[in-house]
Order: sequence, then structure tokens, then C-alpha cells
Amino acid sequence: MGVLGTLARHLDALIGPGLMLLYPLYASMRAIESPSPLDDQQWLTYWVLYSLITLFELTFWKVLQWFPLWPYMKLVFCCWLVLPIFNGAAYIYENYVRKYVKIGGYVSPNYGERERRVLQMMSLDSRKAAERYIETHGLEAFERVIQAALTEAKKN
Repeated sequence: MGVLGTLARHLDALIGPGLMLLYPLYASMRAIESPSPLDDQQWLTYWVLYSLITLFELTFWKVLQWFPLWPYMKLVFCCWLVLPIFNGAAYIYENYVRKYVKIGGYVSPNYGERERRVLQMMSLDSRKAAERYIETHGLEAFERVIQAALTEAKKN
């Protein structure tokens, strides 16, 4: 049990840095270069959560010394956050953080009250697409789209 016991006792120190720092660093650099905002969300959320875990550890390190399973619990939690099969960081963002973070963003005062309300309810990506649509086709075309959506919603 000597070598295996030593490996089991130090599993967090052997796997932890690669799983909690190196892979997320690599994935974050790839996310910066990709056009999709979804991976940006995953990795930005991961780094925020990792920072919170680190602050928690630094604050309560004396208490955490009494819990021998803490490093393994942290390793398992970070596996869940990092591994693409789980995408835990994105899950936490979508289910817990997003509803508390208001991404109001700037909506031009050139739009009428109704159009501004519609644009503010949209996600940032949808808002950008709607504003491009307005720039390309005009405000009247956007108003027709809103009216058609309202009519369709009333039917259902």
C-alpha cells in the first residue's frame, strides 16, 4: 500500500494544478479566439468561482485544516466545473447567477419606448442582432416584426 497509498493521499496535489489551472487556462485562451460567446461564459464563470473558492480557502484555512477531505472535495467540485462533459460553471451561471445579474446594457434613445423595452428584454446577442436588423431594414420593419410576434403570441 506504500506507493498507492502515497498517490491516493496526494492525488489533489498531483492532479489539482493541471485540472484547476492548466486546462482552464488553455481552454480560456481557446475561448478568446473562438467566435462563440458560450465558451467565454463557461470560462469566465469558472474563473470567478475558482477565485471565490480560493478566497474561501485563504479566509478559513485554519478551519479547513481540520477537514482532511477538503482538498478532495475541492478537486471533485473543480472537476465538475471544468470538464466539458459536465460544464458545471456554465450550469451554475445559467441556473443561479444569471437571474441576479442584470445585463441592461445601453439601448439608444433614438428608439421609441416600446422598441427600447423590447430591446432591453433581449439577451446581449439578440439585442445586437436586432439593432443590426434595424440599421439594415429600418425601424418600421422592426415594428412589423414585433407586431407579427405579438399577433402570433395571441393566437397561441
